[in-house]
Amino acid sequence: MKRITLVLAALFSLPAFAGKWDEMNYGPFLTTSLEVRGSGIVNKAIAIRLDAGEGGVSKGNIFMIYDTDLMNCAAGWSGGFIDWRGIAFDGRHGAHASIRGEQTFANPVGPGWRDPAGKWEDNVRVRGLDKKPYGPLPRDWAHYKGLYVQGNKVVLSYTVGSRGIFEMPSLHGKNVFIRNLHVAPGTKEIVMQVARGAGAQHLDGSGHIVLVKSAGSVTATNSNANEPVIAAAVLGDTGLWDLKDEGNLRLRIPASTKAQKLRVLIWSGKRGEVADFSKAVAAVKAENEAPNLMKLTEGGKAKWTETVETKIQSGLATGPYATDTFILPNENPWKSWMRLGGFDFFKDNRRAAVCTWQGDVWIVEGLDLPKGKLTWRRIAAGMFQPLGLKIVDETIYVCCRDQITRLHDTNDDGEIDFYENFNNDHQVTEHFHEFAMDLQTDDEGSFYFAKAARHAKDGLVPHHGSIIKVSKDGSKSWRVANGFRAPNGVTVNGDGTFFASDQEGHWTPKNRINLIKQDGFYGYMGSYVPGRDPEDYDPPVVWIHNSVDRSPAQQLWVRSDKWGPLKGSLINLSYGTGRLFTVPYEMVDGVPQGGVSRLPIGETPTGVMRGRFHPVDGQLYACGLFGWAGNKSKSGGFYRFRYTGKALHIPVKYSVSKKGVSLTFSEALDKESAADPESYAAEMCNYRRTRGYGSRDYLVSNPDKQGRDKLEITKVTLGPDGRTVLLQMPKLQKCMTLRIQYNIKGAKGKTVKSEINCTVNVLK
Repeated sequence: MKRITLVLAALFSLPAFAGKWDEMNYGPFLTTSLEVRGSGIVNKAIAIRLDAGEGGVSKGNIFMIYDTDLMNCAAGWSGGFIDWRGIAFDGRHGAHASIRGEQTFANPVGPGWRDPAGKWEDNVRVRGLDKKPYGPLPRDWAHYKGLYVQGNKVVLSYTVGSRGIFEMPSLHGKNVFIRNLHVAPGTKEIVMQVARGAGAQHLDGSGHIVLVKSAGSVTATNSNANEPVIAAAVLGDTGLWDLKDEGNLRLRIPASTKAQKLRVLIWSGKRGEVADFSKAVAAVKAENEAPNLMKLTEGGKAKWTETVETKIQSGLATGPYATDTFILPNENPWKSWMRLGGFDFFKDNRRAAVCTWQGDVWIVEGLDLPKGKLTWRRIAAGMFQPLGLKIVDETIYVCCRDQITRLHDTNDDGEIDFYENFNNDHQVTEHFHEFAMDLQTDDEGSFYFAKAARHAKDGLVPHHGSIIKVSKDGSKSWRVANGFRAPNGVTVNGDGTFFASDQEGHWTPKNRINLIKQDGFYGYMGSYVPGRDPEDYDPPVVWIHNSVDRSPAQQLWVRSDKWGPLKGSLINLSYGTGRLFTVPYEMVDGVPQGGVSRLPIGETPTGVMRGRFHPVDGQLYACGLFGWAGNKSKSGGFYRFRYTGKALHIPVKYSVSKKGVSLTFSEALDKESAADPESYAAEMCNYRRTRGYGSRDYLVSNPDKQGRDKLEITKVTLGPDGRTVLLQMPKLQKCMTLRIQYNIKGAKGKTVKSEINCTVNVLK
């Protein structure tokens, strides 16, 4: 027999400095990307704590992790959790977390179960440009359905072929890992990957216990009592060891006409200590029968029954809008880090569900009140960087980096018991930058989210830098368009088009707001663009200089007639500056062009990313976080922008032609100042779109020279509506940025001093 020596690389990294990321109680599991020593990176890893104690996974010492793309039990280890490296933890860019402590067993990054057709080869998933497979296995091979939580116990639900499986990891003593399985009836045998190891042999006559050489074994010490080995045992209704593969230990589960319960025990140590494992197996066998996994799916006693009270801090009504602040429950029993990534309202309009970037969902009650008390309750935890949330038929859907998760309270105790995988087609690598942003629906019930690309690296998979559509039932997904670097939100227009922002960076000389059509390409060559011509891209509605908005987020249509004179207008939220903008635009020969003008609302201390108009009061509610570069560094915020009735005097329409630029304001203007060319100033510039990061300003008149062209405004005409001005600029040309400043008065004499930053894509 060919002997295989398995050696694990000694990969060590210093732990991150302690902070909010490891103080937080994430609950009994945490989903993230994790590196397993000697195996590789598990892109969609659920780490489950096995030892008892308070503080959730962050304070545990013994764990198992599962790969939900491959339904593979990737590793079991003890002696610490993870090193907390990564953008959502210690804030590091270009880093991902790794497990700490001592590994008992590990499996290769590959399928955890044999294909029902008899194959193990991972050659059917999406193949990246790096030739590696990504995304989940085909559903007829293996499919993750979700996980149940009861107390500190976590039960995974998945299918292999046509057979349903419930699985719960557990622990015997301090070093015997157990995979408890409930397998549904089926007409075909299924085969499970148990551990990586060589030279398998039976240890007893029953055939229940087997031994394989572990990492570090060498031929010269085969009979040495100190040789590291892995031992495994199967207890229960069925299970036959498959010893044919010289590099992997696998278990056969035969076809059956009834459900089967079994337990797979895994231990590692020295060959001379194997008797200790045999005693442990005997002890487990002598215990009561395997845990009732079906019972554990029914929901148990709630863990997070405490509520936290905060208040509404009313904003001053000194301008057209007042900003009310919903104080977050930053002081809470679980030290949850309240960096809000999304929210939505329930039908009672008093409550909203909010998700945090650290994986929580909370219910907040009292938002409908003008002032007073808010009550917060934590209902879910452990999800993978949620940055979008949508409520459909009173059910919460959360857009995570690994999947869209549908939340279920199975026993109506106010806490989530079942985290259902609604759709996990997400093609995920470990790269820190590929956030899954926002979650919206269309009139037919389909879902949409935006998927960022990798920073400063080429896209590997079709999802990189794309807008993704998911069917109403979650069974399939499509790519709508691509060419995005970091699209922070998506707006569903209802006519088959969408809006999404993008951020300055490589191939993106400045920030941009895009009007998106099916199969459009929006310029970022670091998305998935094999064979793409860099110059063949769809122009944005508007390029936004970083001095105006450092990082645009979500766009929203103003559907409310209670939010001032902006009904029917498009607005932009800013993660980078905590500001809000109108986005007036026009279509010329199918090409969009528009501008952004700041709304007269004070900046928030946290950038705002997600917004929704309240169904009853009609005011704008918005939340955000600080997690990467931005001007506003407060960890999280939740706000209501309330219209006070005062005049805005903000541009709500924009049009450009060879005659000049037409701007329509929200209210009537003073005839004299509005028609005076001296009340305005204009300049234009272009940017260089290259593989370099961002761009300086370049003259339109001399593309090799930095700067901006000043434009003479020769005449201004105020239209009969008293709100529209036509600015004649004879030397105006197509340009990436046209900045128009104005210092005029409203019809009632109020000074109006601001600017609009526009893009001229077409000049007819």
